[in-house]
Amino acid sequence: MKLTHHAQTPHPEHPFAEYIRILGKGKKGSRPLTQDEAYQAMKMILAEEVQPVQLGAFLMLMRVKEETPEELAGFAQAAQESFNLAGHAVKVDLDWSSYAGKRRHLPWFLLSALLLAENGIKVFMHGSEGHTAGRIYTQDVLKFLNLQPANSIAEAVQQIEQHNFSYLSLEHFCPKLHEIIELRPLLGLRSPVHTLVRLLNPFNADYSIQGIFHPGYRPVHQQAAALLNQPHMAVLKGEGGETERNPDMECLVQSVHNGQLSDENWPALFTHRHVKPELLDPQELALIWQGSIEDQFAEGSIIGTAAIALKLLGKADTQQQAHELATTYWQGRDKQKFAGS
Repeated sequence: MKLTHHAQTPHPEHPFAEYIRILGKGKKGSRPLTQDEAYQAMKMILAEEVQPVQLGAFLMLMRVKEETPEELAGFAQAAQESFNLAGHAVKVDLDWSSYAGKRRHLPWFLLSALLLAENGIKVFMHGSEGHTAGRIYTQDVLKFLNLQPANSIAEAVQQIEQHNFSYLSLEHFCPKLHEIIELRPLLGLRSPVHTLVRLLNPFNADYSIQGIFHPGYRPVHQQAAALLNQPHMAVLKGEGGETERNPDMECLVQSVHNGQLSDENWPALFTHRHVKPELLDPQELALIWQGSIEDQFAEGSIIGTAAIALKLLGKADTQQQAHELATTYWQGRDKQKFAGS
């Protein structure tokens, strides 16, 4: 019997198929990736060694089962190795991820970060914009404060050294992950990359702070940070999924300090719920900073978020001390800093 062409020349299995098979081999046959397997898989993705159909299958299988701390740590390890930071060393005090975008309220956390920067804390903020319709992203509102996003790692370093603050979009330090985030409109779902990017900490800061939307992801981030040996990290369910405390609600902060995991509840700052604004006007960011308008919710959010960061950074021993220090910072801010924006 004559063999068919396919029988004579079988296609060798693509190396990446192993990781798809581990995740997709049915209810009884599938399992999560180990940290090393996740690391190897992400290395291949970042090196463009994966076919588009494989990437889509991998992302959606991960999405259905949801990421484990080990998988996230392996992904983050591979991503961190891909950053080209040679010759761009800078001491960052606090790494601040900003990937969700805001829908119900303005990004008051940006003023929290700038308040810390004004008081000598070097803050590096990274994010991605435009991947979900109807949201306001950090990069889009910087101009209302007369600030410019960095367009490269080198520019970010310069901004941090000069102003203690810089925002850099993911596309400028890990374009492949940015490309994957941009697949959301095609896939109809967020992918594991939306979770991974919050853990990237490109400058390897000793302290990092992250916000999530789904509470179930909070301990996953906490445990992944411990696996990555990040010295100090805090994660909270932030307003809209950003790293921002909602002052109307109790806030659980889950942290890692030198390998020790801890949970801490921060109480609501108000006894009543505030009505969300009908329209979001980014010009109000500068007006609130300048004291031209007052907004109880905004100030509670700014001070409350800064307080969590200050306690994480070890600038205060208790919640009360952290809140008092953040309030002092806010009351003493340079109100002219963003004038004319």
